[in-house]
Amino acid sequence: MADSLFVDNASRAAKVALDGLSLRQQAISRNLANADTPGYKAQTVNFEDTLKNMFNRDDSLRLTQTNSAHLEPNTTQNASFSLTSRPGGSMRADENNVDVDIEMADMAEVGIQYQAVTQLISKKLLLLKTLAR
Repeated sequence: MADSLFVDNASRAAKVALDGLSLRQQAISRNLANADTPGYKAQTVNFEDTLKNMFNRDDSLRLTQTNSAHLEPNTTQNASFSLTSRPGGSMRADENNVDVDIEMADMAEVGIQYQAVTQLISKKLLLLKTLAR
């Protein structure tokens, strides 16, 4: 798929990053909801590796739009995010390792990262708007 003003590598990376950050936020919420569940293991979502792989893979088999009536290929449809056990943390007597302080810090970090990516997208669109004038 050829890059355009609206769909390029930066836009695709931003979409994958926002999807991954959203899933990481959901994992943090699940961890907090299960902070008192015996045996629950804290989880996190790794999307950074998916983002790296998206740009390092061989693009020779990339889908292309051969007819204007065809739908545009979705380059992130195969983006897979891995849900893994959170490393570290102290295991309590009930074998739960959720640390509320760590989860709250991670929640704040994810919020800042999400805001940064959305600001980058907004600035790109503002630049395009300015160029169109």
